[in-house]
Amino acid sequence: MNDDSLALRPLTARSIVLSTLLGHHPPRMPARALVRVGELFGIAEGTVRVALSRMVAAGDLRQSDGSYELTARLLARQARQDESRTPRTRPWSGDWEIAVVSVERRPAAERTALRQAMAALRLAELREGNWLRPGNLERPRPAVVTEQCTWLTGTPDGDPAALARALWDLPGWSARARALLGALDGAATPAQRFTVSAAVLRHLLTDPLLPDPLLPGDWPGAELRCRYDAFEAELRDLLRQYVTPHRTD
Repeated sequence: MNDDSLALRPLTARSIVLSTLLGHHPPRMPARALVRVGELFGIAEGTVRVALSRMVAAGDLRQSDGSYELTARLLARQARQDESRTPRTRPWSGDWEIAVVSVERRPAAERTALRQAMAALRLAELREGNWLRPGNLERPRPAVVTEQCTWLTGTPDGDPAALARALWDLPGWSARARALLGALDGAATPAQRFTVSAAVLRHLLTDPLLPDPLLPGDWPGAELRCRYDAFEAELRDLLRQYVTPHRTD
């Protein structure tokens, strides 16, 4: 897999604002700071301000006292990103979480919400309405899944590693992770670094976070997290230097 096949998303004013706030804690910054971030990547002030207005209108951002902050939906995305980088795990006893859809005649919106919630919980669908994963993660279950599903705990009769390989494309995830590691090595400009780091975060959100006994021996998940953490620290220092006004006295 080469850089072209990674299909990295091009930088836009919206993506710069969104990625900056998603990586900032708390996710709130003055307009002038976001404008300066845009300038760092060659985006004109007017273009950034138009993007900010459109994001407020779309419900992505909230404006207050000259600053912009993420709304609830994107705060949930930030929480998922943070969780994907530092997942809360527990020792795995061999048990699996099993969720079986137990309500009938669900509206399409409820079915879609369930699928999105299951993906966020890192469950995979064995067949229509049957979801499962190893029980090695600590995270709350949102109401959308507890209201639509009956939850069980069990163990497969066969090889659990083979079941994991059937549920998740582990070679595909690993190959893209290694391509992203290579792209991190080759990112020479701030714009390239920013673009690759955003792609790394999106990829970490799809990591199944399986226990070690179910993973291939050369699984690159931990390496990708470690490299991204170092990479983000460099970007954070760069942005801090760039958006902090310099004194002229």
